[in-house]
Amino acid sequence: MQAPASRSGGYRGYGPLVLEHFENPRNVGEVEDPDAASWVESPAHGDRLKLTLRIADGVIAEARFRAFGCGAAIASSSMATVLLRGRSLEEAGRLTRQEVSEALGGLPESKVHCSVLAEEAVRRALEDYRRRRGEAE
Repeated sequence: MQAPASRSGGYRGYGPLVLEHFENPRNVGEVEDPDAASWVESPAHGDRLKLTLRIADGVIAEARFRAFGCGAAIASSSMATVLLRGRSLEEAGRLTRQEVSEALGGLPESKVHCSVLAEEAVRRALEDYRRRRGEAE
């Protein structure tokens, strides 16, 4: 049975790429012995995200996540890991919620906070990486 479409074209305003990343998320799990990790949550919405990274020669070689929340939180987390792989740390630090949302083809206004969660997780993971290496900000 197919989910009913909304006026905006997708299920409850979600586009096809959001649904694809929700139904078939990429990079689920945790990097074993990660070089960086973060755990963020949205108290107002209840979504939680754990992000782990493996970094080699200043480039994100592997990014994995565990998300607890709505479909948009899972899709945003999945897309963030796809966007991070192969990026330098500097490039990864510039990842924004808008980039995550645009890569998904957009999010309903009521779900934009999910892409904010992904952006925050990346920022905190990079802070964790610098802290582990003894690099102060």
